[in-house]
Amino acid sequence: MHDSSVTVAMSQPFFSLNDRTSFGNSPANSAVLQAVDSSFNRYDAASELVTDTSFGQYTLLSNDPLTVKFTIADGVTWSDGVPVDAADLLLAWVANSGARNSKGVSDSAYRDPETGRYSAPFPGDVVHFDGSLSEGLQYATTTPVIGEDGRSLTVTWDRYVVDWALTLQVGLPAHVVASRALGLPLAKDSDAGAGDAPDADRLRDARAAKGRLIDAIVDDDTAALSAIANTWNSDFDLDAMPDDPSLLLTNGPYLISAFTSGESMTLSANPRYHGVHAPAIETIDIRFLADPLDQVAALRDGTVDVIVPRAGPEVVTALAAIPGATVLTGIDGTFEHLDLRFAKGRHSTFEDPRVRQAFLMVVPVQEITDAAVGSDLAADAARSSLVFLPGAAGYDAAVAANGSADYSTPDVAGAKRLLEDAGVSKPAVCILFDPSNPKRIEEYDLIRDSAARAGFVVSNCSSPDWLNLLGTPGTYDASIFAWSSTNQSVAGLQSIFGTGGRGNFNGFSDPEVDSLLSQLSVTPDAARQRVIRVRLDSALYASAYGIPLYQDPAVVAHNASVSGIAIAPLAPGILWNVWEWAPVTAQNPTPATTSGE
Repeated sequence: MHDSSVTVAMSQPFFSLNDRTSFGNSPANSAVLQAVDSSFNRYDAASELVTDTSFGQYTLLSNDPLTVKFTIADGVTWSDGVPVDAADLLLAWVANSGARNSKGVSDSAYRDPETGRYSAPFPGDVVHFDGSLSEGLQYATTTPVIGEDGRSLTVTWDRYVVDWALTLQVGLPAHVVASRALGLPLAKDSDAGAGDAPDADRLRDARAAKGRLIDAIVDDDTAALSAIANTWNSDFDLDAMPDDPSLLLTNGPYLISAFTSGESMTLSANPRYHGVHAPAIETIDIRFLADPLDQVAALRDGTVDVIVPRAGPEVVTALAAIPGATVLTGIDGTFEHLDLRFAKGRHSTFEDPRVRQAFLMVVPVQEITDAAVGSDLAADAARSSLVFLPGAAGYDAAVAANGSADYSTPDVAGAKRLLEDAGVSKPAVCILFDPSNPKRIEEYDLIRDSAARAGFVVSNCSSPDWLNLLGTPGTYDASIFAWSSTNQSVAGLQSIFGTGGRGNFNGFSDPEVDSLLSQLSVTPDAARQRVIRVRLDSALYASAYGIPLYQDPAVVAHNASVSGIAIAPLAPGILWNVWEWAPVTAQNPTPATTSGE
C-alpha cells in the first residue's frame, strides 16, 4: 500500500460530515462518508444488506415490545484511538429519535432560507436535534439502556418497526460533540501510528466528556442538551479544513487529511482502523468536477484515474474514444419522476382522478428517457414502478400488475375522452422544476408539447428555490424532480406515500395505500413484504399518483491503474467498496528483439 494513490472525480462537492441533518443529508456527503465511516450494515452491489460484524452486531431480544441490543465490537476506535462505544450510540439515538426535542418548536427562524443551513443556535431553553426523525427511531421514545460492557445499547420501541436493523448507526464522536458543546477539555492526540496506544490524557478527557453527555441525556438536562444539539446540528459542516482536527475523526478505513471547499479533498488510510475493510490504497484524492465532459477530459489526459460522470449520450460517446478505459454501466438509486398535486395546487386541475389519469396518458416517457440518457443507455434507464428498483426481486411482478403499460406511449385520444367525461376543457397545469438543470427544462418542454395535443394548457412554475417550494400550497400543480434511494426501507415508502408523510409533498392520501403501508410496517417476512409491495404499487398507479420517467443510469470509467471498482445501485457513491480497490502495477513490456541479416 506504501505510496499508492488513486484520483477520483466526483460531480458534487462535499460539505458536511453529518449527513443525518436536513442540511447535510445529501448524496454528495454520503458518497464520501462511505469511505470514512463504519456501520453495522450496508448494501452491496446486488442491493443485499450485508452486516459488518468486525464493527458490531445487533441482537433482536423481543418482538413485543420490539427490543434490540446494539453492540460495538471490542477494539473499534475513532481515529484518535478513543473507543467507539455506547455513548456514541446514545448520541445517535437522541439526535435521530427526537425524544428529547422541545415540543412545538419551529426551526424556520434559525435557518438560512437560501442555503437551508442554521444561521443561529437555538436558545438554551430549547432542545432541537435536526436528525433523521422519520426512519424508525422516532418510535423509540424510552431512554435506551447502556450495557455493563460500555459498548452496547439496548433500544426498546413503542411499536414494531420492521426496519429496525437500519435505524441506528454511529454518526459523530460523542466525546468531541460533548467537549465542544459543554466547554470540556480534550487533550490533543499525538496522531500515533497503527498499533500505538492512544494518549492517556486524551482517553481520560474523552471518558469524562462521554460521561457528561450520557448524564445530560439520561437526566434530560435541557441546558446541556441544547448546547449538545446545537453542536451536533452545525459544527460538522465544512467550509474549509477545520482548525480543530477532532472534527475530522472517523472510525472507518479512511480519514480526511485535506479539504478545499468546492474543489478537492484527500482521504488517507486510517492507521487506527479496526475491521475487515482495511484499504489497499493509501491515498484517495478527490476532485470535484460538475461538468461530466470535464471528467471525461480529465480521465483522458491522465489527471484522474476514476470518474463518475452524470450519464448521457455525449458522455458515452466521449468515453468510447479513450484508449484503455474501462467503462462500467448500470443504474443507481436515483429516479426521475413526475408527481401530481392532489390538493392545494395552483389550480384545482388534479383533484379529479380522471384528469390526473388523462395527463399521465400524454406524458412521452420514452422520448424523455431517450433525450435524457441516449439510446445506448435507455434500456438500463427504463423504470415502470413507483415502489421497486429495476432488477430488484418483485419488480417484474409489480410491472405486470400495476397498469403502468397504460402509460408506456402517449394516448392523446384516450386522454381527450377522459377530459370530456370529466367535463373539463383546457385544464391548466403549472409544473415546478429546477430551471438550472437543462435536462429538466427539456423534460418540461416535451411534456408541455405532448399534453397540449390533448387540450392541457401547461405553464412553467420553475424556480431556483424549487426544493423549498415542494409541498407549498398554491404554488404549482405538478413537479419534476428525483428521489434518491439508499435503502429498501418501509420508512422511506411511508414518508413519501403515507398520509402526512415527511416526504409527501403532493397532498396524497389514500386509505388503501395507508393500509398497505401499515401492513408492511409489521411484516418482517421478505416474501410477504414483496407481495404487499406489489399491491402497493398497483394502488399508487390506480390513483394516478404520478409516473416514473426514468431510472438514472450509472456510468463509471477508470484507467488501468486501479482494480476492484463496481457499481452498487443503493450505495451513495462509487467509494462504497473502496477497501476492495487495489493499485495495479504496470508490467514492464518484454524488450523487442531485432535480428540482422
